[in-house]
Amino acid sequence: MIEFLNANPILIMFIIAVLGYAIGRISIKGLSLGTAAVLLVALVFGHFGLEVPSLVKDIGLALFVTSIGFIAGPTFFRNFKGNAGAYVIMGILIKLTGVLICVAVKTDLAVGLLAGALTSTPALAAALEATGSNMTSIGYGIAYPFGVLGVVLFIQLVPKILHTDIKKERELITKISVEAPVENKKKKFSFDPLGYFGFALAIALGVLLGAIVIPLPGGLSFSLGTSGGCLITGLLIGHFGSTTRLNLTMKKETLTPLRELGLVFFLIGAGTKAGAGFIQVLQEQGVMLFVYGAIMTLIPMILGLFVARKVLKLGMFNSLGSICGGMTSTPALGTLIRTAETDDVTAAYAATYPIALAFMVLAIQIVVLIFK
Repeated sequence: MIEFLNANPILIMFIIAVLGYAIGRISIKGLSLGTAAVLLVALVFGHFGLEVPSLVKDIGLALFVTSIGFIAGPTFFRNFKGNAGAYVIMGILIKLTGVLICVAVKTDLAVGLLAGALTSTPALAAALEATGSNMTSIGYGIAYPFGVLGVVLFIQLVPKILHTDIKKERELITKISVEAPVENKKKKFSFDPLGYFGFALAIALGVLLGAIVIPLPGGLSFSLGTSGGCLITGLLIGHFGSTTRLNLTMKKETLTPLRELGLVFFLIGAGTKAGAGFIQVLQEQGVMLFVYGAIMTLIPMILGLFVARKVLKLGMFNSLGSICGGMTSTPALGTLIRTAETDDVTAAYAATYPIALAFMVLAIQIVVLIFK
């Protein structure tokens, strides 16, 4: 059976999607995994040796972050200008907290645990290049599942625990994102009626941007990767696409299903890979590694929420959006959009994400040098 399914990866993908959506619909005291349940099913499939091509994860990530860029683009720069300092602080604070915990955990798997706990695939790539050790991937696989599910549950729990007025907070964040770029009213040229030309252009340019590797002193290097590159080009084209004679815009009703499809593909690809050998590694290395990973996930979020609300005075949804961005958590943003019932939360995520990504890629290379 496993051989038959592995010969039909499309069948595996959509069985995982069907089961994931069904499980995600289950609600316990108002909490549900939603689309993130796809990851849970994918982990189980991966554990039993079922695989999907890595291209599925890469395409999913590109679709998701580019959609986020297009959605957030029209109001991104105004929101970032008003809260730029706060987003920089949040992006660095969340990752720095995780890094400090990582340094305190003296184990060969610590760097991998950090990348998984903070759900940073680019950081994993940087760590693998710096260490050359398979133990890094093992640590990532142990911490990644809770890194995803923990943030998803955190995003749902916080508004309930703090008795947040969802309607009031939604109105507050909507008022902050009201200004959009001035649209060019002249007749425009379009390559296609749905806007896929502009979307494809953003992905192509994003992949090229993400592939640029910048060498730094001390043998370090930095690149945005596909996620960071596509997010930035999506934001730029999403913001300026309506101001030119060439129509590069895309309607929200087209972007929303692309965003969801991208998220599902990403979770399927990431989950099946992380699930391979997950139980075996836990048995061999000990459950405490899972605990270490959970601590690296939870403490940065708790501290980030406190600073965002009490020090930076951000609204609840701006705070949670910046936490999703600081954790570079793709699934958690999907959950936050569903919880807040507005796409305006994507602006805080999009503003914090690149900062957190850049800091994490550099910091994890420094941590490797410290452990050496």
